[in-house]
Amino acid sequence: MRIEAIEAIPVRIPLKPERRMISALGRHEVSDFVLVRLHTTNGVEGVGEATVTPRWSGETVWSARAAIERLFAPVLSGVDVADIETVTQRMEAVAIHNWFAKAAIEMACWDALGRAARRPVYELLGGACRPLTIRNRFSLGAYEPKVASQRAASLVAAGFDTIKVKVGTDPDHDVARVRAVRAAIGDATCLTIDANGGWNESQAAGCLERLADCRIELVEQPLPRGNYTGLRRLRETTGHRILADESCFDEVEARELIEHRCCDAITLYPGKHGGIARAKRIAEFAAEHEIPATIGSNLEWDVGAAAMLHFIVS
Repeated sequence: MRIEAIEAIPVRIPLKPERRMISALGRHEVSDFVLVRLHTTNGVEGVGEATVTPRWSGETVWSARAAIERLFAPVLSGVDVADIETVTQRMEAVAIHNWFAKAAIEMACWDALGRAARRPVYELLGGACRPLTIRNRFSLGAYEPKVASQRAASLVAAGFDTIKVKVGTDPDHDVARVRAVRAAIGDATCLTIDANGGWNESQAAGCLERLADCRIELVEQPLPRGNYTGLRRLRETTGHRILADESCFDEVEARELIEHRCCDAITLYPGKHGGIARAKRIAEFAAEHEIPATIGSNLEWDVGAAAMLHFIVS
């Protein structure tokens, strides 16, 4: 079964008011995607999704569509769908980065393979090694303290046992927001924070000192991508557990973070790493070094979310 053609279909979805995100990256009120439809020589089709956020991965609908149709599709024509390594290598040969566009094509390959075999993709990835019931946390935007606390309380009442609060905006506002949320959700609910690289090292250290009594489980991406030394210093001086997200796009960055003890955990998702196979390799490397992995989100749509679930349980 070989790749015959690849289509790229842009989709734009406005978010409901309660789903809109405010973070160090700005306001996110509309989600853009590029759906991939992969046609094979035996008539089986596969679908994938590129979840594009210019301020996060640098990709846009236009760049992802152009990369898929003009760069990747021509070099993938005739390639065996099951040869994921060759699919990845050929995409790498014509373009660096473009992680979510590459992941969309790889997702579509796995989807086509699953459809052809009449098996769920997680079985093709080695089988389920985790429960099919997945715990998740709700990511709460950088709202005013009163709004944030009310929203957090309603989420806990709805059954969420972990709340993640966006920070990395104004340090004083960040501290007030986190304190308000902790007061609203009580001690039994886990609390994490995510700065999306919005703090500098001094701001991060100051905020974490002021929040020392809030029992924060993880501090996600407190500093900008590339500041490995700063992450390590924060770990050592504040005692908080650091979760690396934007700092870990590829295997080289994962190795740098883990071998130099810059983080306590890493965040994985297929889109960020250019595909499920790469995400699994990073997860395996982390496990070898006893570094836990969590699954993050770029506000994926249904296709991307499904791929993430198959990756998680495998």
